[in-house]
Amino acid sequence: MKIGIVSDLHRHLPVFVERAFAGCERILCAGDTEDECLLWQLQTIAPVVNVRGNNDWNIEAPFSITTEIEGVTFFMVHRPHDIGTPAPGVQVVVHGHTHTPRDETIAGVRYLNPGSPTYPRNSEASCMVVELENGQLVSVKVVEA
Repeated sequence: MKIGIVSDLHRHLPVFVERAFAGCERILCAGDTEDECLLWQLQTIAPVVNVRGNNDWNIEAPFSITTEIEGVTFFMVHRPHDIGTPAPGVQVVVHGHTHTPRDETIAGVRYLNPGSPTYPRNSEASCMVVELENGQLVSVKVVEA
């Protein structure tokens, strides 16, 4: 199963993100869309799981969420300093806020940040596409503009 991951859109959904997410069966959005219409646009590609970012004052969404997709348990939050210690069973933590891509494994938990497709910091504009297979995260790809 292919999943798109995005964060920090800040009122703009670049075409390269829509193209990268073609064929995805789910989209994880780690906040700071600032415009609910962007979530509706993403929904036309695939179902979206979304958390609220620090700039999402007008969007109804939880600040964090744990969700299972194809046997993989994800914990999502916008700001990395709000992660804390992941609950037992969490395999992947998805966050945003830094506008810089991250793919790091700590104590057996994979930490992913797709960067920002609109306002990158110390990197190119980006999003991520991951693949799940047999209850495992099998690939992570940073997609740049």
